[in-house]
Amino acid sequence: MIRLDDQVAIITGSGRGLGAAYARLLAKRGARVVVHDAGVNTEGTGSDPNVAANAARTIQEAGGTAFSSTEFLDSRDNCQGLVETTLEKFGRLDILIHNAGWVAYQSVEELTPDFLQRAINVNIEAPMWLAQAAFPAMKRQNYGRIVLTTSDRAIYPQYALSGLAPYAMGKMAQVGLMNVLAVEGKEHGILVNAICPVAKTRMWNIQDEPEDLRSDQVAPGVLYLASPECRDSGFILRAANGQFTAVRWVERDNVDYPLNLAAVEVSTGEDVATRWQEIAADVAF
Repeated sequence: MIRLDDQVAIITGSGRGLGAAYARLLAKRGARVVVHDAGVNTEGTGSDPNVAANAARTIQEAGGTAFSSTEFLDSRDNCQGLVETTLEKFGRLDILIHNAGWVAYQSVEELTPDFLQRAINVNIEAPMWLAQAAFPAMKRQNYGRIVLTTSDRAIYPQYALSGLAPYAMGKMAQVGLMNVLAVEGKEHGILVNAICPVAKTRMWNIQDEPEDLRSDQVAPGVLYLASPECRDSGFILRAANGQFTAVRWVERDNVDYPLNLAAVEVSTGEDVATRWQEIAADVAF
């Protein structure tokens, strides 16, 4: 059985939905959990401290260890503050799960700077500054697990939706961040992966517990990625309806990057057009 005794986890956006399911499961397995949630509304504004407090109380009533945090992760200082507060309270940090997100729609033509910046704050800047703050503590321990969050809505063209450009940008950015953090953390025992979840939550305007696509069906994958049993880094774990598959981009054989892509050679745009079917024949992910 996977146990996380004496480990400390920060889980952002864990007052409700997926994050709350992650927090409950990690706490059940022995982790001391920082339930972070600013308690924003569906527009990404406002603040309700009861959201994080209630989720932490649920864990405590079940016999687990948790405390709530409600900082807005909209600046480097606030992200560092969350990590520093955790270290002051527990003396260590083993697991960082960036689950906080925001789904809202504006078409490319309607998009405003404020709307875009809000998406950038939660999906790009927050995971970067949180990882920066967590790395020194994890390096001292020679151990750490970081789990970021991406989305099928960003990765796969067939699942893209009109109006989700800022959301998709942020979720793809976390894949790039994962890859670099995995390289920088490797020699220090810090493994970095991403969860790609599907669940019927408040983001889908679902309030009651659904019969399928439940958050608790995703949580086992996050438990594994956050645990000592995980030995891989740089993977995207797709999770939906109790099913899991791990994926990542893999270079083709015989590539000598960047001089030789072991690919179709052409010299003109017309040649690209003529041989496009051959060039695109190996598309896969």
